[in-house]
Amino acid sequence: MDKPKRESPDLLSAALDESGITPENDPAALHDKDFIRQFQPTTTPKASQGENFMHMQPNAWNPANFNALNAAMMDYSRFPLMDKNFAGMMSPEMFNPAIMQMALQSQMMNGFPGYPYNFGPKDLNQYYMNGDAVYRSMAAVEQRAEAEEGEEDEEELLRAETYADYMPSKLRIGIRHPDSVIETSSLSSVQPPDVWYKLSIPEEVIDRGSLSALQLESITYASQQHETILPDGSRAGFLIGDGAGVGKGRTLAGIIFENYLLGLKRAIWLSVSNDLKYDAERDLKDIGAAKIEVHALNKFKYAKISSKVNGSVKKGVIFATYSSLIGESQSGGKYKTRLKQLLHWCGDDFDGCIVFDECHKAKNLCPAGSSKPTKTGLTVLELQNKLPKARIVYASATGASEPKNMAYMTRLGLWGSGTSFPEFTNFISVVEKRGVGAMELVAMDMKLRGLYMARQLSFTGVSFKIEEIPLTEEDKHIYNQSVRVWVISRSYFQEAFELMEGDSRTKKTMWCQFWASHQRFFKYLCIAAKVKFVVKLAREAVKNGKCVVIGLQSTGEARTLEQLEECGGELNDFVSTAKGVFLSLIEKQFPAPDHKKTLRLLGLDSKSGIGSPGASTSSGGKHKPLRRARQDDESPAVENDDASPSGSDSRESDFNPFEDESDSDGPWTSRKKNKKDKGKKRKNKSNHGFKKQKTPPKPPPNMDAISRCDAMKAELIEMVEDLGKSLPPNTLDHLIDELGGPENVAEMTGRKGRIVSNDGNIQYESRSEADAPMETLNMIEKQRFMDGEKRIAIISEAASSGISLQSDRRCKNQARRVHMTLELPWSADKAVQQFGRTHRSNQVNAPEYIFLISNLAGERRFASIVAKRLESLGALTHGDRRATESRDLSQFNIDTKYGRTALESTMHAIMNYGGMSPLVPPPAEYKGNFFVDVRQALTGVGLVVDEPSGYQSLDKDYNNMSKFMNRILGLPVELQNSLFQYFTDTLDAVITQAKKAGRYDLGILDLGSGGDLVKRVKLNTFLQKHATGVAKTELHTVLVERGLSWEGASEKFDDCNDKDEGFYLSAQARNSRKTAILAVADTGKSKSDKGKLFRVYRPNTGLQAKQETLDELKSKYRKSTKKDVEEHWKENYDKSETLCSHMYWYGQCRRKTVHGSCEVGLRQRKYYVLSGSVLSVWTKIESIMSAHQGSHKLQVVRLKFEESSRVVGCLIPGNLVDILKKVLAEEAADTDEQEF
Repeated sequence: MDKPKRESPDLLSAALDESGITPENDPAALHDKDFIRQFQPTTTPKASQGENFMHMQPNAWNPANFNALNAAMMDYSRFPLMDKNFAGMMSPEMFNPAIMQMALQSQMMNGFPGYPYNFGPKDLNQYYMNGDAVYRSMAAVEQRAEAEEGEEDEEELLRAETYADYMPSKLRIGIRHPDSVIETSSLSSVQPPDVWYKLSIPEEVIDRGSLSALQLESITYASQQHETILPDGSRAGFLIGDGAGVGKGRTLAGIIFENYLLGLKRAIWLSVSNDLKYDAERDLKDIGAAKIEVHALNKFKYAKISSKVNGSVKKGVIFATYSSLIGESQSGGKYKTRLKQLLHWCGDDFDGCIVFDECHKAKNLCPAGSSKPTKTGLTVLELQNKLPKARIVYASATGASEPKNMAYMTRLGLWGSGTSFPEFTNFISVVEKRGVGAMELVAMDMKLRGLYMARQLSFTGVSFKIEEIPLTEEDKHIYNQSVRVWVISRSYFQEAFELMEGDSRTKKTMWCQFWASHQRFFKYLCIAAKVKFVVKLAREAVKNGKCVVIGLQSTGEARTLEQLEECGGELNDFVSTAKGVFLSLIEKQFPAPDHKKTLRLLGLDSKSGIGSPGASTSSGGKHKPLRRARQDDESPAVENDDASPSGSDSRESDFNPFEDESDSDGPWTSRKKNKKDKGKKRKNKSNHGFKKQKTPPKPPPNMDAISRCDAMKAELIEMVEDLGKSLPPNTLDHLIDELGGPENVAEMTGRKGRIVSNDGNIQYESRSEADAPMETLNMIEKQRFMDGEKRIAIISEAASSGISLQSDRRCKNQARRVHMTLELPWSADKAVQQFGRTHRSNQVNAPEYIFLISNLAGERRFASIVAKRLESLGALTHGDRRATESRDLSQFNIDTKYGRTALESTMHAIMNYGGMSPLVPPPAEYKGNFFVDVRQALTGVGLVVDEPSGYQSLDKDYNNMSKFMNRILGLPVELQNSLFQYFTDTLDAVITQAKKAGRYDLGILDLGSGGDLVKRVKLNTFLQKHATGVAKTELHTVLVERGLSWEGASEKFDDCNDKDEGFYLSAQARNSRKTAILAVADTGKSKSDKGKLFRVYRPNTGLQAKQETLDELKSKYRKSTKKDVEEHWKENYDKSETLCSHMYWYGQCRRKTVHGSCEVGLRQRKYYVLSGSVLSVWTKIESIMSAHQGSHKLQVVRLKFEESSRVVGCLIPGNLVDILKKVLAEEAADTDEQEF
């Protein structure tokens, strides 16, 4: 029987041909039983060193064959080795070598279901080498096809514009806000509910413009929401997410005034700083409510607020900070806590207003891991629970940087009784599982229900840029010397501990402190390398008539005070914070032969009578007592606001500036997991510790061991002292000194003193002034800056909240602000607070933002954290995660699921696991053996472990992104940069694969942009009940026509004037067909780096997202006449109505074979978009999507219909539409269906 003749080769045969591995078959007979049989294994078992082996045909188990044969595999009876679960794993993402390796290894080592023989590990490498060849060939063929076609799935889904101008849509009172205000485009696509509430605020206040239209809108919706009772009996709350400059303060004052006019005379206003009490009084006065008195809670005695001792306060506003809210009296009594005082003052039936201003301070009520909630978060929750009828208003530009930080917003009715989510944990698990798309929908749904407003000042005129600062040769030399000393230090710590034979707990503590100090040390070096550049930029800005604001996070004050104490208050130079960190580590954590410390290491007490003669320290007798050393382990430096029971809101952490993003084996993590010590001592996951032995204490180490440890410690201290001569001084002191001293620089930080240089004399001085108490010093310094007495301001986290530094029309100093972020905040909360200091309403000039990042690869980690937090923040707080992307930091966002996959591939490539070819080659510019050098360097920072057997393996947490980014700080500069380059190259490759597979998360995308026509053909409406009322959920069936007819192309061609514009045909024919395109010069961007840019039109997909240069066009196409192109254009246009690009060009489609359909290159596409109140039906959607394989990503899109209306919602896969309609209709109060 003759084999059927093939008209064109398919992808598999092309790949097999290129790889040189040709099975004895014809792909045309793909479904023949004979062909399938070639890919079945032989089953002869062979014993070899006690292992079972499974012998297979040479080409049987390679990724390419798996891929093409997936359809055949679905018939499990014909293919006994494949089980349903494994076949289900055959998604396109499976076909990258690293993932195939892990998946197959797991299956093969455990044996396939129903098959008795295991695949031997020794055969794995040979299998991969064969499979890799075909995989790479096949991928290359397919990628060339799609690259030439230029059609990735997302091309017709362009990114939505980020912002839209804002005006109240349902309220027509008040005058326009004084500055241009915007809203994210996703939020602007949904309308708030109709207004039925009538304000009591006097007309004259509105007419005078004391409250703008925007502010009145928030007051109205908040008051309207407060009339709603949630299913659990509590009163609904409202969230104001307005950015700095929209006037949250006045809006909050307006809400309190409105309630006061209704007879609700008592209110509570919580904020972050006592200084903001004066702002609250000013705001009330500005809107005509000066008669409402504001009382500071911290000025009251611990007694009834209404008692004589407290001035018999019966009404007004009680202003409190979050830190004072958790205050407690040491003397006891009935009202020994501030919370009890407030609850008594309010009374059980209190229905007045409670404002949680800057409410992000109550975050971490639901912290990560097993750490305890903060006391602030718990108190905020208790206050709401005890006063169920209170009118709650949450207000913050950074409402919640991550969905878990919404835990305290219980009055929004998003979870709890009568909602889709019984508990907050249900809500959070679904939202986090579905990714950023889900967070975007949460914000839109809240606005739709009338419980959320989020506007911000327009960024028009604000410039953002990242300055990557090159390191000098001297900087590199110091850095590399530091790396060398740290590597030696690590080996000494290791050796000394083994000699001293300490217990596992002490060892864990030691390594926790070691790696935390390692991270801090190099962080200080990174920052110090930028000082010269910052000084130069600042001087230039001042010279050009501008003012400079420099943002820092930590001040390094703890190290300065430590050094002062050691030197008896005498200093001869600025203190080096980096050196202080290193010395402190050695002094306090090195397994020292000090008598008491030795006993502690051995777990013995002094009563055992064991001495250690000659145990003198090498530190000149400056060792602190044991108590001091233990204090250091539990010092406030180790704690942070989110973990400490005190909940202090203002202390600057000098230990872990990155909180939960930190190195997983740092002390903060190690303290999270030990329940016995109630959070004070946390257990870490480092594999450096011994298992606890239930054996008697070991005998003390011998004298040789003690002498050796003593010598190592002395040598280390000497090395650090020597290194310290070239280490940079404290950044803050150095900056102030270089910029003209305290008389020229306004310092707004939390530290109490500083090191200054007077005529060459270095001395420590207090920041306080004779006529000003410490607590008002920052406000005085701020005024000096605003009056122009000082042209440069340096702010730290202490000044990030509540201080306005913009070029205010009411102030003398109206110069443009240049805001430099020298040290990127580790939290988006803090980032937004700092950026909002210089960009506010009523400003003469918009600020310039400069983000300073040194070109050390490791420091990008800090930028990546901010980028990640800002992305998350933009999504949740403003409904669109790219709202913060204009700040130009997303390029550094590596801590994503794609980043984690890339990290795993990178580390496997470095270790040469599986004998696979790496996804990408090593950096071309690196001189030397890249993989060998990196392997050796990673051993020095503990990511690669030397096994006793002589082999090397990866640390068990090798794929932890935070740990990787922290540790590579300890690599030499060139190698560090090369490794980071290799990692980012791998990340690019991983993202490209995700895009090809149609699984890349792009945020909100536009359907109907680029000239595409979006036509709504059907609308199904479901009226759903939710916690605060009813809302519509709508399912839109839309057709997107994106092709360009021959007539349309001819019209565009007739308008062409440039000689290079016009029709082109591909140089190569495929399946006797050629690709036809129309290239039109882009007049808006006449030049790029490579020359002229052209917009490209295709018959089937119209205008392409990517523009082409003339060189790129000529490399793939030949200029052709209109007549030559016509036939090809018309055929492609007509056929693309039903044929995907693969079927059109190759006659076969892998995706169609595997998934049943393929839409790549189709001219017309059908989409199903669910919009409206999606949260109220989320559990139903979730159950349907969870049951459908591959629907883990929630893609949010925006539709722009022909009639100009816009809709934002989530894409629903076509095969789920019928079941979704049925489920939604079952519980809907009403349904409707319209056809168009």
